[in-house]
Amino acid sequence: MPLNSHQARTIIDGAEGKARQMGLPVVIAVLDAGAHLKAFRRMDGAVLASIDIALCKASTAVLFQCNSEDVWESCKSGAPAPGLELTNGRLAPFGGGIPLKGADGQVIGALGVAGGSDAQDTDVAKAGFAAFAALTR
Repeated sequence: MPLNSHQARTIIDGAEGKARQMGLPVVIAVLDAGAHLKAFRRMDGAVLASIDIALCKASTAVLFQCNSEDVWESCKSGAPAPGLELTNGRLAPFGGGIPLKGADGQVIGALGVAGGSDAQDTDVAKAGFAAFAALTR
């Protein structure tokens, strides 16, 4: 089952709610399984550079089917694939990107958040993911 617009909006709303609670203006991007943009929101005051970073975090999560920060272990200096983050044109191997899985366990998309620290972006992304997960219960 592909990611639908309702799910994407729910993810964005859940993430934005957490960001507002934290007083943190962020950018939230939701991509489909092919790494194409499904939904997007730039909160008032979010830094313009965060647009591309959020898209890159979501792209990293969907392409590698794992949280974006998990990719760093493969691409840091001395790892099996140093420089991996320079490939695919849209990778960001740090916190804030989470893959989205359907009921069958297949990745159907990803979300990416940027605008705060890695820990803040991860917290906001987790709130968006929780909103998505609540739809499938």
